[in-house]
Amino acid sequence: MKIIWLGHSGFRLEIEQAVLLIDPWLTGNPMFPADRRTEALTGATHILLTHGHGDHAAEAVSIAKETGAPVACIHELSEWLNGMGTATIGFGKGGTIDCGGAKVTMVNATHSASIDFGGGPLLPAGSAAGFMIAGEGHVTYVSGDTDIMADMGWMAEYHKPDVGILSCGGHYTMDMDRAAFAARKYFQFRTVIPCHYRTFPLLAQNADALRAGLPPGIEVIEPQVLDPIAL
Repeated sequence: MKIIWLGHSGFRLEIEQAVLLIDPWLTGNPMFPADRRTEALTGATHILLTHGHGDHAAEAVSIAKETGAPVACIHELSEWLNGMGTATIGFGKGGTIDCGGAKVTMVNATHSASIDFGGGPLLPAGSAAGFMIAGEGHVTYVSGDTDIMADMGWMAEYHKPDVGILSCGGHYTMDMDRAAFAARKYFQFRTVIPCHYRTFPLLAQNADALRAGLPPGIEVIEPQVLDPIAL
């Protein structure tokens, strides 16, 4: 399994027979090198969106057209994307879809959700979500934009993720201290990868507080854009 950061909350996850693009926001992302777009998108089989905000979903239509990959997301957002001519897989929290042998389950997140890009009015787009992705002997929890929530307790007990991709830059999501608390209290991760940070000055610029807040034995990997993390 390879986890490749695309900057901000975007990831390319190569798992089983799938290449999953998670919240792939490239154009306008100050961390993403525009001349490496083809490298990031080649071979994509599915696009996963945690919610409709522009820094996660603004390029879903164009990337779907470029790659031919369907967009998997919460039902209401999938209906809007479908109306834009995009192939979609709409599902809901608790639902599981098969993506090339990888099992992707949508789980809860606590965050707002709307279509806030494109120049039109703000549109409702269901609710925010995270994903549990099982394959190649791992379960990866993609938190999506969220704060700590009690749901993390049963989610951890039921899905048993060993890898956590946590949005923890603060201001819009939990910060590094809160993410460390959530990881200690609810999960038994072996590997934690922070995201939704370093993109803008408003957000955390490093994961020092996350690393300091976790017990020994949990590896915190600060990703570098397009540098594969092999697990």
